[in-house]
Amino acid sequence: MLRILHQIWRTGVVTEPLPPLEEGRVTLAGERLEEEILKRFRGSLTIRFVDAGSCNACELEITAVNNPFYDCERFGIHFTASPRFADMLLVTGPVARNMEVALRRTYDAMPGPKLVVAVGDCAYDCGVFGESYATVKSVSDVVPVSAFIHGCPPPPAAILGGIMAAIGKDGAGR
Repeated sequence: MLRILHQIWRTGVVTEPLPPLEEGRVTLAGERLEEEILKRFRGSLTIRFVDAGSCNACELEITAVNNPFYDCERFGIHFTASPRFADMLLVTGPVARNMEVALRRTYDAMPGPKLVVAVGDCAYDCGVFGESYATVKSVSDVVPVSAFIHGCPPPPAAILGGIMAAIGKDGAGR
């Protein structure tokens, strides 16, 4: 155990920094977001993520928001596995018929006020999937949506901005 800790101490931080332009965008969006989170959620915003039937491009960008490059936790954003602890629901993809009931149950299990952010063009209007036999329709046809994040897939800075838009609406937050 001590050998492993010594190796970690000796190696140090090995992640690469973001390009300066992207770092500026993320930092600007994150600082505004952090102020709102401190005011409305007492320092921590907990998000439950649901993939309602997408192609996984948006999931990769959400994972990027949470990785060491973008590090959303420095702004007070945390992801949870339980909707009972979530302040916000992040949904990607058009709602597949198989996921309609699961999405509604997740939404119903959240405490109020319920904030929902639809990520990507597919969540907004079914995108490239269109309305087909496999999809119910967009996320807003299944649960009420507070904010939409457009893009296919949206970049991490846009995802942080969309979260900010959702909690910045009047009456949102605690």
